[in-house]
Amino acid sequence: MTKVPKKILNDPRRAVTEMIDGLLAASDGRTRRLPGLDALVKTTLPADRVALLIGGGSGHEPLFHGFVGDNMGDGAACGQVFAAPAPHVIYETAKALDRGRGILFLYGNYAGDTMNFDIAAEMLQDEGIDVRTIRISDDVAAAPPERKHDRRGIAGDLLMIRVAGGAVATLGTLDEVERVVNKAGDWVRSMGVAVSAGSIPETGKLTFELADDEIEVGMGAHGEAGFARQKLASADVVADQMIEKILSDLPFVPGDEVALLINNLGATTMMEMLVVNRRLRQRLDEAGIRVHRTDVGTWLTVQEMAGFSITLMKLDDELKGLLDMPCRSVGFSNMGAA
Repeated sequence: MTKVPKKILNDPRRAVTEMIDGLLAASDGRTRRLPGLDALVKTTLPADRVALLIGGGSGHEPLFHGFVGDNMGDGAACGQVFAAPAPHVIYETAKALDRGRGILFLYGNYAGDTMNFDIAAEMLQDEGIDVRTIRISDDVAAAPPERKHDRRGIAGDLLMIRVAGGAVATLGTLDEVERVVNKAGDWVRSMGVAVSAGSIPETGKLTFELADDEIEVGMGAHGEAGFARQKLASADVVADQMIEKILSDLPFVPGDEVALLINNLGATTMMEMLVVNRRLRQRLDEAGIRVHRTDVGTWLTVQEMAGFSITLMKLDDELKGLLDMPCRSVGFSNMGAA
């Protein structure tokens, strides 16, 4: 019999709404809910700035709603667990953020999100509001390089949001914000590995099944199939498999400088991720690639899925400056460059 993880909730059908209430309380007044909607925005929105709207399905905490804050997202439209936010939620959140300088929509490349964000963008454009869309597609396991536009967005979302949050704070026009965020998207690559499944709160069902001695390399954020289901191997072997595919995809070359992010998919320990980080730094040193900054933690989860993902973003001086900016949100904060 498959064992389903236990969860401490009230009514699972209200889990997202109650989660947002708790998130708002944790922000200590820096964010507020839009009335009647599963959406939140910053309580203080500086005038005359491009607006940054992020969002997507819940169940991946702290992504996306945990990344609303200073030099991060201005607001987030939230869907139910693993489901896209509705068009009217996206529309109303964008209207609350609009300061007359245009709006950037930034979200993961999934069919439901694309459809609903596009509907909302058309509604806003009919009102004369300039909306640009950038879909995050960093998962190298989802499609070959020539079909990068078909790839899923996974933990590279965090680096993209940090770049975009810095861009809207420092760049004056939507054109400039769009340019730099597109560059970041062109230069970010990720891959995940799953050891065991997460579950869906409302149904209690697992998102997929793996044998006790199996792992899936390249699995997506909702349990989408990866490129290899194989026997459990050592941390070094798995890290080598993943980093080799990531490095060859851009491709990254000697002399490149990168941001490295190791993300816990929900139930993996810091010990495991640091063991992986040790191996990744050995491989990057061998490849002549310098790590500008490293983030190890929990950024995109799949409920209690066990596993992790690796993200590399190639950097230039402009992207380094944006990533090093101080930022503050419930899900991620950075004091700035040392």
